Amino acid sequence: MQQTFEQQRRYETGEAELLTFYEQMLLIRRFEEKAGQLYGLGLIGGFCHLYIGQEAVAIGLQSALDNEKDSVITGYRDHGHMLAYGIDPKIIMAELTGRLAGISKGKGGSMHMFSTEHKFYGGHGIVGAQVPLGGGLALAHQYRDDGGLCLAYFGDGAANQGQVYETFNMASLWKLPIVFAIENNQYAMGTAVRRSSAETEFYRRGTAFRIPGMQVNGMDVLEVRQAAEVAFAHVRAGKGPVLMELETYRYRGHSMSDPAKYRTREEVQEVREKSDPIEGAKADLLRLGVSEDRLKEIDKRIRAAVTESADFAESSPEPGADELYTDVLVGSY
Repeated sequence: MQQTFEQQRRYETGEAELLTFYEQMLLIRRFEEKAGQLYGLGLIGGFCHLYIGQEAVAIGLQSALDNEKDSVITGYRDHGHMLAYGIDPKIIMAELTGRLAGISKGKGGSMHMFSTEHKFYGGHGIVGAQVPLGGGLALAHQYRDDGGLCLAYFGDGAANQGQVYETFNMASLWKLPIVFAIENNQYAMGTAVRRSSAETEFYRRGTAFRIPGMQVNGMDVLEVRQAAEVAFAHVRAGKGPVLMELETYRYRGHSMSDPAKYRTREEVQEVREKSDPIEGAKADLLRLGVSEDRLKEIDKRIRAAVTESADFAESSPEPGADELYTDVLVGSY
């Protein structure tokens, strides 16, 4: 495998598949915009980290997964990853607003969503904690010989955590079936990559552990999907882990409480105008002959579905006090 992923051909895709990617990314965008509004109204409590701008990463990677076998784990910017599964946005919005109908019964909220049914193991608030946990999931896949792999997402800030490198070492030594996906959105909270990282090309971080790295344009859903196929095939062949750096960008602050004064409006606007993943997919679809009217209809339908999810969440009951004693420990006695 090449050390740096260089796109040698445009991913050959049909109109139907690209339309699916476009719709899924647009759903994440509109959902997150609505979540921001609900947070402002006080309907979402605690922290809320939006995925706006990074949609191509989750859709491109998760569209290449085997949902029957593979597991996923991520940090606290997790709404987009859950939506990428095709999970009903109603139960995700209900979770954000702390309702019993939520996917974690309203007890996980924005940062700690969880669904064993979908093999989605969080949503973790401790920076970088999901990486060693992802190593454990990969070890379970290997032990059971179930043909699955673990996709472990983390950010450029978490990439500087010591536990990440301990996991790299063990994963490479034991040839664990895991893909480490670094979502490099350029800022660890409010600190730019160049100010906090001696090695800013994160795909190189696995070199000392003999983990091949791939540098991918995370603002291009087709390139992400193509890279995912290469990485997943390598891992499924029993060759050990792969480290993917997805270069992306978040348009909003680190969380809803972040005014993002560490960067200029002009910087954000330039990314929106030149690299937006949804606008890029839209341009590809227009070149394929999809009409502007059809794309407007898709947007209208998605906006209606997101509004419906918000209405559902607001009208759903909160969990009762008895829920304090459920889901505390899973096991047998």
